[in-house]
Amino acid sequence: MSIAAMSVGMHQAQVQQNLGVAVLKEAMDSSEQGLETMLSSMTESLDPNLGTMIDVLA
Repeated sequence: MSIAAMSVGMHQAQVQQNLGVAVLKEAMDSSEQGLETMLSSMTESLDPNLGTMIDVLA
């Protein structure tokens, strides 16, 4: 294998790796946004009076 062919092969492998990392970062960002949306909707739906009084006589 010539040096030029080996260089081209290594460059293609680096491009593929960079693309994979970019796709993974995009997936992580998307899941982070989904998690933030889910957590904000959960905190908005909580009743602030829930759990403040306990009936110990029952």
